[in-house]
Amino acid sequence: MSAHIDMNRLLPAWEQFRSETDIAPIRDESHYERMTVMLEALLDEAASDEQHPAMGLVDIIGDLIEDYETEHHLVPEGTGVQALKFLMEQHGLKQGDLSEIGSQGVISEIIAGKREMNIRQIRKLSERFGVSPATFI
Repeated sequence: MSAHIDMNRLLPAWEQFRSETDIAPIRDESHYERMTVMLEALLDEAASDEQHPAMGLVDIIGDLIEDYETEHHLVPEGTGVQALKFLMEQHGLKQGDLSEIGSQGVISEIIAGKREMNIRQIRKLSERFGVSPATFI
């Protein structure tokens, strides 16, 4: 990218994008809900393709959601794996109960930190537990 930025082109494009998507720092719970719905739709669109063009927006919206949750949803800080362990405990689940995200061996590797969750697994966990996909990112 060159050091010169054409503001005459950039700002109108940004305003059009922002007005059509509402992607901006999250202001309130209503905006938060819209962004979580958009994140879930983007994850659906990307399926499990880490190279999908939607993944750039997944990263941006995930960061916006995380920023809002950090400030407004006082959840103890933790990793996606810690959140998964917590939710499994709260729901009385064992690794074998999560067959929709993989075999017991795969789940064991995720919980042990030997394997990262993929987009499909994150989406399935988000749906199962009724939480934002950002919980597991």
